Amino acid sequence: MPAESGAPGFGNVTMEKNMMLHTLRRRCASALAALVVGVAGVAHAAAAETLRVGYLPIGTHGKFMIAKERGFYRDEGLDVELVEFVNSADGLNALVAKKIDVGAFGTSAPLVHVSKGADIKIIGGITSGGSSFIARPETAATIKTPADLKGKKIATVRLSTVDAILRAALRDAGLDWKRDVQIFELKSAPAVAEAVKSRQVDVGALWGPHDLRAEKEGMKILFYSHELYPAHVCCRIIVGRNSDPATGEKFLRAILRAEKYAAEHRKETIDILAKYVRIDRDVLEKDFYDPYKDNSSDPYLKGLRQFWTVMEDSGFLEGKGRSVDGAVDLGLYERALTGLARENPGDPFWQKLIADFKSKNPA
Repeated sequence: MPAESGAPGFGNVTMEKNMMLHTLRRRCASALAALVVGVAGVAHAAAAETLRVGYLPIGTHGKFMIAKERGFYRDEGLDVELVEFVNSADGLNALVAKKIDVGAFGTSAPLVHVSKGADIKIIGGITSGGSSFIARPETAATIKTPADLKGKKIATVRLSTVDAILRAALRDAGLDWKRDVQIFELKSAPAVAEAVKSRQVDVGALWGPHDLRAEKEGMKILFYSHELYPAHVCCRIIVGRNSDPATGEKFLRAILRAEKYAAEHRKETIDILAKYVRIDRDVLEKDFYDPYKDNSSDPYLKGLRQFWTVMEDSGFLEGKGRSVDGAVDLGLYERALTGLARENPGDPFWQKLIADFKSKNPA
């Protein structure tokens, strides 16, 4: 009836209903949006490829850690699990056995495996340089050159980069490492340092940051590896020969981004490394930012060829006359690097790495 249609409060009821409908629609829209985002996130997570990456708990492997902590792997569609090893030989054996997918384990161990025809390839690098020889102060006073190592007991880690450098340096000094010295092959760099400290051996061959920690504890550094073999390669990034190239390129993009981050964020980088490397922060920083180290991710084929010769001359490699070239894939690194440079035109960091790539690798 007309009188009822104009009853007091009717307009307020209609307004309240409209407001309720508006609120309901808004909440439904928000819920739908959240559902879409959630589904997209699940799809992204499902699409992410799982990768097991082997590393040593040392500062020079920091790019693996940075890429994990900063989300660079995730950005490239990779779900990375970091797997810790105490030495290169164990890590390489795990890679060959397909217990991990990627690793960086010195230079000596990979090249020995390559010389035996192992199904692996080198796609990048972690660092060059970074090893040294230590002794107690009274012993160090008697050793000025590698020739002075004659008659000494020397501890090393089998198949580490510095292990090959030790034998090559002895050879260059006119010494036979099988007769003129006693070499004790231990399991890890800390074990080498302890053997020197406890007087079980005279000299230890090891790498950073363990040499710096030993120096802090009173040991003396006799000579650095770069003094014996300037710009020698160290840890290389290794994958299985039949690994997916697209995955390798994504991984190298993440590592290159970590390299750039480390170059531009010193404090934050050490914050990240300190979570993985159990050593004093000041020692860790000194080791990672050592001016004599080259923390490049470049495969560095020219350096690998030089080190191959060193190992061949030291009697480390089987099948003399082989070449390392066939075990090195330069294409993955080059594509990862040039892709990042295209995405960041004018960035001098990427342009420098491109110039370095051309100088470190044959055309």
